[in-house]
Amino acid sequence: MSTCSDLCAATASLQLSDAGIPPLSPEIGRTSWTSNVGNLGEPAQVPATPLLRLRDGNLIPQIGLGVLRVENGQTADVVEGALRAGYRHIDAAAGYGNEREVGEGLKRLGFDKGELRKSLWITTKVKDTNQGYDSTLRAFDEQISDLGLEYVDMYMIHWPTPFDWRSADTWKAFRKLRSEGRIRTLGVCNFLPEHLERLADEVGELPAVDQIELHPTFQQRDVVEYCESKGIVVEAYEPLARTADLHAGDGLIDRLAQAHQVSNAQIILRWHLQKGYVLIPKSVHLNRQVENASILDFSLSDEEMAEIDSLNTATRVGHDPLTFSYA
Repeated sequence: MSTCSDLCAATASLQLSDAGIPPLSPEIGRTSWTSNVGNLGEPAQVPATPLLRLRDGNLIPQIGLGVLRVENGQTADVVEGALRAGYRHIDAAAGYGNEREVGEGLKRLGFDKGELRKSLWITTKVKDTNQGYDSTLRAFDEQISDLGLEYVDMYMIHWPTPFDWRSADTWKAFRKLRSEGRIRTLGVCNFLPEHLERLADEVGELPAVDQIELHPTFQQRDVVEYCESKGIVVEAYEPLARTADLHAGDGLIDRLAQAHQVSNAQIILRWHLQKGYVLIPKSVHLNRQVENASILDFSLSDEEMAEIDSLNTATRVGHDPLTFSYA
């Protein structure tokens, strides 16, 4: 596995192309590094972040900050603190109810425009009740206004809602927004292979990213294998299983953490990193945000990776994509 010293020369900042959409690249998943462009003249507490190339050619930071279940009164401060520390990837959603506060955090430091904005990856998601062509366009206008931005780096369908399928019409709205340069990358969340196949059959296109619940005790191997076979990058939410996996494996995670002199969370997040997933840990505490991103100065052996792989079960901590809707 390549190390930071091997790849730091290949630094890259996130740039919006003149056309809004870079050309398709055959090098999906290849890692390069960002050097925390636009660090406000302050020492970055978060190390340079790996970038993964998506099927549309865009580069996504492999480690981001999630804002699910961050209270409105905290969100702007949490986002501002993470940006000051060196985070360059924020994962938001209409359903989280705090996009306006995310935008406030961006604006405080000037990340809403100019060169600082180009150094940042912002994801947000359409709420399930707003799926459909016209309703998605209206929802996006409201979301982009709340965020205070001219474009987002990725817009995602939050849940497939197969019992009320509107993904094809929603995707057509996504395409219109992409053609206008208001979205750079199109993605989905919680899609199983059957949903990805249905979407491709109806619109002739696959998403660049599928964001799914994924952690050592719920690895969704069928979804991961399908995505990897189609060039779809997997993004892991709940990467620590809401802390339930921190002591998984009858002491395995504890033993590995002690061996590497890191935290249990860092062991699990490093496992995600070496799997090639984009990972979205969440914390409102700056010290934990920094810890979560400080996983680049050690590596897990093949044997240690296999030990964590062996923890897989069928136990979710979140919702079932076949039945859930994020209203």
